[in-house]
Amino acid sequence: MKYISTRGHAGQPVNPEFCDILLGGLAPDGGLYLPESYPQIGRAELDAWRSLSYAELAFEILSRFITDIPAADLKAICDKTYTAAVYCHVRPGDNAADITPVRWIEPGKLGLLELSNGPTLAFKDMAMQLLGNLFEYVLARRGETINILGATSGDTGSAAEYAMRGKHGVRVFMLSPHGKMSAFQRAQMYSLQDENIYNIAVTGMFDDAQDIVKAVSNDLAFKAQHKIGAVNSINWARVAAQIVYYFKGYFAATESNDEQVAFCVPSGNFGNICAGHIARQMGLPIAKLLLATNENDVLDEFFRTGIYRPRKTAETRITSSPSMDISKASNFERFVFDLVRRDPVKVAELWAEVDAGRPFDLSQTSYFARLADFGFVSGSSSHADRIATIRAMFERHGLIIDTHTADGVKVAWEMGGEVPEGVPLLVLETALAVKFAETIREALDRDPEAPPDLQGLEALPQRVEVMEPDVDQIKRFITDHV
Repeated sequence: MKYISTRGHAGQPVNPEFCDILLGGLAPDGGLYLPESYPQIGRAELDAWRSLSYAELAFEILSRFITDIPAADLKAICDKTYTAAVYCHVRPGDNAADITPVRWIEPGKLGLLELSNGPTLAFKDMAMQLLGNLFEYVLARRGETINILGATSGDTGSAAEYAMRGKHGVRVFMLSPHGKMSAFQRAQMYSLQDENIYNIAVTGMFDDAQDIVKAVSNDLAFKAQHKIGAVNSINWARVAAQIVYYFKGYFAATESNDEQVAFCVPSGNFGNICAGHIARQMGLPIAKLLLATNENDVLDEFFRTGIYRPRKTAETRITSSPSMDISKASNFERFVFDLVRRDPVKVAELWAEVDAGRPFDLSQTSYFARLADFGFVSGSSSHADRIATIRAMFERHGLIIDTHTADGVKVAWEMGGEVPEGVPLLVLETALAVKFAETIREALDRDPEAPPDLQGLEALPQRVEVMEPDVDQIKRFITDHV
């Protein structure tokens, strides 16, 4: 499998393979990597895969995208990653071996695909644990080291740090918005004392941190000199790993491969739902993809109007679902590449507008007319909606859900009529409620329960540097610590 850039110039080698792009993040032209074509999965594969374990299914899917790691080695990496010991927070009543069980809210009709059973209680663990093992394998094979620079709005940072802590040849420099994450999220990251982990709190919003990561990645000389890599969802391996749980969710929610399924996905940076889009393009029978945003509704606006209008930092709302307080959705470029018929010149033209701080408008083009072909429906949620949904879920079903999952449930309830009759709808769970205790207390007048191994986390000593959102200052910090 060869890879291309959404902007047409994938760099050297001219036709990179998976391991060539794994460590690098952005393509040299500023675009994002995608496979030159999506592998097609037919009925025979679906029939063969329905009974597989999560690790077995991950190997089958990832081997379609990763052709430069020997099959036995890739299988060993999948087997090491997807175990009940790693995904140890499966709720009572669920089978620990399932890794991502479905919890039905309305049997056969509406369910939660549980993706928060990993070490940091967020769906990011599903891909990040694999990424950590892939990094370690490839670096050892090549005799190299890497300095990871990432940005987090809440969950990516802790998932990356837990996946990379203690890994040989890896350092992590993680940027986060100062004071904008929940206390539990901060504690998960800042309490780590591993020598290869560096936390930097940026006095701004997530988008400021993400812009710094992109600026450093686009400084090709600095990137090469300091061996800068990426773990944000701009990294293709993250998206590829997330494709797996769409297939697993489909098998769990249906009884035969003649059926369809729909997914509702809380979305900020578009990486999670981008994996669903690719699964659908591969042939998974997905009837609809419902995209749920919070008050930062840039993506909802695009799917409703055809106008993509990223907001400035000052316009980005601080909300009670902070991991989606994002106004520049990095992975959206991958979807737009497919929407404009994989025309890299058009993508480069559109993102020149974005990079200049301007919107682009596809509403009067043939591209916007194609949106229906991709199955997307969108909606948004507010703080009041979030509180009401958390209360309703607890009162009706005895479930305490986190704020981002609540955004998804709200949109699923509101837009469920867009899903064909008889097709089950799965809301992708984003995190466990304990990560957002303040909002849970507001909604339910009670504290969410932390898993036993994470109780008392917020009382641990924390280690973090606070800095201005200044690219040169971040570069100096990296230089001083590598």
